[in-house]
Amino acid sequence: MNWYLAKMVFRIICGDGNHTAQFDEQLRLVAAGSLEEAFHKAQLMGGKEEEMFFNNNQQLVQWQFISVSELYQLNELIDGAEVYSRIEEKENADSYLHIVHKKAEQIRFGTPIDLLNLA
Repeated sequence: MNWYLAKMVFRIICGDGNHTAQFDEQLRLVAAGSLEEAFHKAQLMGGKEEEMFFNNNQQLVQWQFISVSELYQLNELIDGAEVYSRIEEKENADSYLHIVHKKAEQIRFGTPIDLLNLA
């Protein structure tokens, strides 16, 4: 059995969809015997996690599974190995840094932080 890292992409649609397109990219570990099996398994996982619900404003919210956009076999787990990287461009660097430090503080000290009020 091998381990794979799969990037699964979901589209989030709120109401009639007349908003900036939103996508959720998730990295998932998948155990499988081959690359093909890992892809199929990740596709099934994504399909099972599609959902629809109403938000607080009574708008329909849809999570639509798009596909598995990347799949990597993990040959060995190495302490400190990079598994994901994404470059963020922010208009307000200080605000972004504040959020990063608050999230780190929450992890380090286990203090509950309302992340919605950090922006």
